[in-house]
Amino acid sequence: MSDTPILAAGCVLWRRAPAGGALELCLVHRPKYDDWSHPKGKLEPGEDALAGALREVVEETGYTAEPGAELPTLRYAVADRPKQVRYWAAEAAAGGFVPNHEVDRVLWLAPAAARARLTHAHDRELVDALLGVLGERP
Repeated sequence: MSDTPILAAGCVLWRRAPAGGALELCLVHRPKYDDWSHPKGKLEPGEDALAGALREVVEETGYTAEPGAELPTLRYAVADRPKQVRYWAAEAAAGGFVPNHEVDRVLWLAPAAARARLTHAHDRELVDALLGVLGERP
């Protein structure tokens, strides 16, 4: 087991629903893992974490994003190696989803539905953190 953490970054991508303006969060489905998560990925050598987070959002969702507040950093083990993922709140801007080799589906869900759909419990904490940043009620 290596003690050197895998460094990654991502965003809790959000928008206001086109009809009615309710808050929606974007979740990605990764067929390799058959899971639902927030868009994220490993940083390239020397890459700034926020730049990497925004790059991953574009690669996985097709949307550019306007970054906001930094959210909690998640730490967990992957294959007996520590992983550290920094997250930001990010409002979706221009773009649109096209399925790709990493992500085959995205869903825009209300916060409660997003929390229920997320595969990993640690990702649910980020929904609550985003709601706090945006001043939204759970």
